[in-house]
Amino acid sequence: MSEKTRNAPPRASAMMEALRGLGYSTAAALADIVDNSVSAGASEVRVEFTWHGNGSRISVLDDGRGMDDYGLEAAMRLGDKSPLDARDPGDLGRFGMGLKTASFSQCRRLTVASKMASGDRACLRWDLDAIAERPEDGWILFEGPAKGSEGHLAPLDGVGSGTLVLWERLDRIVTDGYTADHFLALIEDVEKRLAMVFHRLLEGPRPKLRLLLNGRAVAPWDPFMIGHPGKPWNSPVQRRHTPFGVVEAECHVLPHRDRLTQAEHDNAAGPEGWTSQQGFYVYRNGRLLLAGGWLGLGQGRAWNREEAQRLARIRLDIPNTADADWKIDIRKSTARIPVALRSWLTTLAEDTRNRARRAFAYRGSPAPGPGAQQVEQAWTVERLKNGMRYRVDPEHPAVAAVLEAAGPLLPLVKAMLRVVEETVPVQRIWLDTAESKETPLTCFEGEPPAHVAEILCTLFEDMVGRRGMSHSLAKRTLASTEPFQKYPSLVDALPDGSSTGADNDRRGA
Repeated sequence: MSEKTRNAPPRASAMMEALRGLGYSTAAALADIVDNSVSAGASEVRVEFTWHGNGSRISVLDDGRGMDDYGLEAAMRLGDKSPLDARDPGDLGRFGMGLKTASFSQCRRLTVASKMASGDRACLRWDLDAIAERPEDGWILFEGPAKGSEGHLAPLDGVGSGTLVLWERLDRIVTDGYTADHFLALIEDVEKRLAMVFHRLLEGPRPKLRLLLNGRAVAPWDPFMIGHPGKPWNSPVQRRHTPFGVVEAECHVLPHRDRLTQAEHDNAAGPEGWTSQQGFYVYRNGRLLLAGGWLGLGQGRAWNREEAQRLARIRLDIPNTADADWKIDIRKSTARIPVALRSWLTTLAEDTRNRARRAFAYRGSPAPGPGAQQVEQAWTVERLKNGMRYRVDPEHPAVAAVLEAAGPLLPLVKAMLRVVEETVPVQRIWLDTAESKETPLTCFEGEPPAHVAEILCTLFEDMVGRRGMSHSLAKRTLASTEPFQKYPSLVDALPDGSSTGADNDRRGA
């Protein structure tokens, strides 16, 4: 006896409107369209924003393989492909929904025209308003462009093969009060995010992809600052074999702002800023899926994105056969680390976070390692049972000089130092750093070199004169003393005392 069944297809208009709520940003939606172009073998993709008030439009043209009428109809059909189907290793899609859901999230009219190297142009169109007006017709797919939009497809005639995606009636973008300035700001945001998402395809002397936005080439944004001389550390590439393919990890600690120009610092912050951009960068076939965040890892509780770890970034490469294992969503915006890899990646991330914290604390100077010359610091940390205190180091040359020369004022000087120690504005520093997303200026940052040299000379003269140190020993001491270790050229410019240098060196040693 057979079971009773019913056929319950979704209502076209209701389903279309529901799909609009998947939460794409304009940049993420366009990245999905570019994915299709890359999967189609395109070497060049042109994204065009055209402002015309409520008649504004966005188009994406590629020079890929193109599609015939049958292939285009399959591409325009919702759910034509199963995410379980085997795919080409270079395919950037998965659900067979990206073209439609990404487009519907931004516009009410989607037109796609395509042509192969040999064959006529095919053109199909989804129109959400027309579907809403004719509910009895169901899932109606129109042939050809809308009346008045024929000229918008003309750029396709300039390529031998390819596809043009046209968004019209941008109701999710051009809303009440939206102006041309807002449109320009949107273009700028899209450029930054496409530069990040596709940076590995755009990099190198022979890039796999050329991406243009309103005729201007999009320059890649490298989250890891590969090759920058100020980088304190990056790990070798590490690999793990899984049932779904090989996963690669490469850990990076970026340069502290003291080792960057202002332009480099601003650029390396990325679209979301330094603190938000820390963490894992998950790639599939060179395409960035997820930028930043710690993917729920942590010892005891999940790690947050904190200032101290802002320099930590980790590249993860996963194969496109691992989407289900990593819980990649339809927008390619979330991922979850498989249980089998959590321990390995937690260890890598913890090491990277600790290294980044040290680089942050030492303002980009590597923490002294075994056999390395220690840097005399002005502050020390006293760890107590009920917390910690910051103390002025009495051995620091500048502090020691005052203490030794204080004479009868020594108790007063010590009292002053104790007051300074007990009134360090820790909470204020913490709040200002958290709110401004920048650490306070220290180490004479922004000061003219002459101001630094004046203080340096005062200490140098005290070392050589009152304390009887040789010129060379005094210079070596200052070169390893905070904050003067950051000014080697000023230390080198101090007098050598060459006439008595040999005797003084023997006495100072």
